[in-house]
Amino acid sequence: MQGIIKKPIITEKATAASEKLNAFSFEVDKKANKIEIKNAVEKMYGIHVVDVRTLNYGGGKSSMKYTNKGIVEQKKQAMEKSSCYCCRWGNH
Repeated sequence: MQGIIKKPIITEKATAASEKLNAFSFEVDKKANKIEIKNAVEKMYGIHVVDVRTLNYGGGKSSMKYTNKGIVEQKKQAMEKSSCYCCRWGNH
């Protein structure tokens, strides 16, 4: 369970969503599915998760650097972001 959720996403948009919509955002493992994410969040925080939305981002076009060793190509790292809509107080 601990390997599925990497870290919470703390931005202005994520904070506003957590206050208004009771939705929390996490960076999760790329190979995890929605059921695994839901179970990990419920176990870690002790809340009932109503809905899980995932978004794959990053990993786009690779960039090239011109160094004194020659041309070096770098790949961008791909990530998966998850947004969980929760009921904190057991209102199923």
